[in-house]
Amino acid sequence: MGIWDEIKASFRHGTSLTRLIYVNAAIFLIIKILEMISVLASRPELAATVLSYLAVPASVEALAGKPWTPITYMFLHQGFIHLLFNMLWLWWFGKIFMSYLDQRKVVSLYLMGGLAGALLYIIIFNIFPAFAGAVNVSVALGASASVMALVIATAVYLPEMELHLLFFGRIRLKYLALITFLITSVFDFSVNTGGKIAHIGGALMGLAYGYGLKNGKDIGAWLNMFIDFFVTLFKPGKRMKVTYKKPKTDYDYNKIKAERQKAIDHILDKISKGGYDSLTREEKEILFSESQQKK
Repeated sequence: MGIWDEIKASFRHGTSLTRLIYVNAAIFLIIKILEMISVLASRPELAATVLSYLAVPASVEALAGKPWTPITYMFLHQGFIHLLFNMLWLWWFGKIFMSYLDQRKVVSLYLMGGLAGALLYIIIFNIFPAFAGAVNVSVALGASASVMALVIATAVYLPEMELHLLFFGRIRLKYLALITFLITSVFDFSVNTGGKIAHIGGALMGLAYGYGLKNGKDIGAWLNMFIDFFVTLFKPGKRMKVTYKKPKTDYDYNKIKAERQKAIDHILDKISKGGYDSLTREEKEILFSESQQKK
């Protein structure tokens, strides 16, 4: 199997977290290729034009002509270091998040964190006089707000969890998240102010999301339903059919029964942690099938 085939297989069969990282990396690579073409063709405006159509503008008037940018900006990076650190933090905290919650929540939280960051960025730049001279030329890009939402939500949901950090020893997740927030969003506020405002927006969303999960509410359930609907449009007839073959012996019967009970226990555990909306479509069908058999 070639490298490209391995990448496609990894994307197709990987987790939502893996796919988010792949999408960010792919868009970064495309932008870099466009920049290379711009240099070779002596058309420096080519890459800049593409970036201007993907980055979210602070100007409300400019935003009206590019309503898709609050989504596209959160997958867009110009510098490799910016991309690298965002993806590392996304991977680290995403893995912790998925150890306790399902992977679908990672996507909805990523999107809502990015949207919250864009919203706060636009509001602040249009309200405060300090940005009057920059509002018409300022744009934001990067996954930092989305990543910050994941960092804060994970820390709120698992505040006492301890991580072992090289050179620092063991540290509780809530303190690590707080330090990360202060360093990236508060300190040196005059540098990359728009980006730091977006970070704060993402952090606020993460705070709300994490506390919602602790209280048994998934505030991203509506977004998961929308994603499910969107995916279904492109995968007609892919619904899973739940059937059980008639066992030939008592051993087969007991084995099937044990496996089915294990699946049900896993589904019930997910419901207790993230609510019914945390289930995948297949898991909901299994639960429904089980309830019909017990009637």
